[in-house]
Amino acid sequence: MQRFITQSIRSVFPRVPIAYPQRLKFASPLSRAQHVVPLSRRNFANSPTLYKKKDKAKKSPAPEPEESASIPTEDPFDLSKLHDGISAAVTRLKDDLSKLRAGGRFNTTLLEGLKVQLSKESKDSVKLGDLAQVVPKGGRMVTLLAAEEDHLKPLTSAIVSSNLSLTPQPDPHNPLQLNIPIPPPTKESRDKNVQAAKQAFEKASSVVRDSRGAMHKRLQDMQKKKLARPDDVRKAHDQMEKVTEQGQKEVKDAFDAAKKTLEQA
Repeated sequence: MQRFITQSIRSVFPRVPIAYPQRLKFASPLSRAQHVVPLSRRNFANSPTLYKKKDKAKKSPAPEPEESASIPTEDPFDLSKLHDGISAAVTRLKDDLSKLRAGGRFNTTLLEGLKVQLSKESKDSVKLGDLAQVVPKGGRMVTLLAAEEDHLKPLTSAIVSSNLSLTPQPDPHNPLQLNIPIPPPTKESRDKNVQAAKQAFEKASSVVRDSRGAMHKRLQDMQKKKLARPDDVRKAHDQMEKVTEQGQKEVKDAFDAAKKTLEQA
């Protein structure tokens, strides 16, 4: 076959030498494999997986912003203590005024609150209201009904030694009853009662001022320590002044009404 191909080529190209490829001889199958050109390979680098960086903020708590210090933590409009102080002052004033003689009428609570010493050997005392019943009879008379006849003498001593200017008298029909006439008011007694009412008024007015001072100090501390907004503190201060003014008015009205009644008695 090779000879036929050669003759065909020479008939066409008579002068061109023909070179035949030589076969490669390998000593062993291993040497032949060494001449095999390997396929192109892509080497992949074994690089470590990229991890997301840890958030440093999670390790330690984030510092609070500076503005958090200005966030209100207390209510400047809480005036409950001021209201309570004023209410207590007005209630105490009205109670003190009610214990005074008014229009010729006698307040029985004055008798009921007297201390009675049942025995000379003992210093213990008992309220008169726990030993006897005080009953106003209208007009200018008060009766006292004792629970035991042995209590009449210590009851009489307690009433006479008081500053009420009263003289109990035994009732001829009931051995357990004492009749206490109420003397008509005099100019001296009126002036004394008015002076006592004035002292009660001044005391109540002082309590209102003290309650206002405590509230004012609280608002100043809240503003100094930035526990409330400055605008809220100013508004609360205005409300405080209005509540205090109203409280003083209630105290004065109660005193003026009592004074008028006492002077006309």
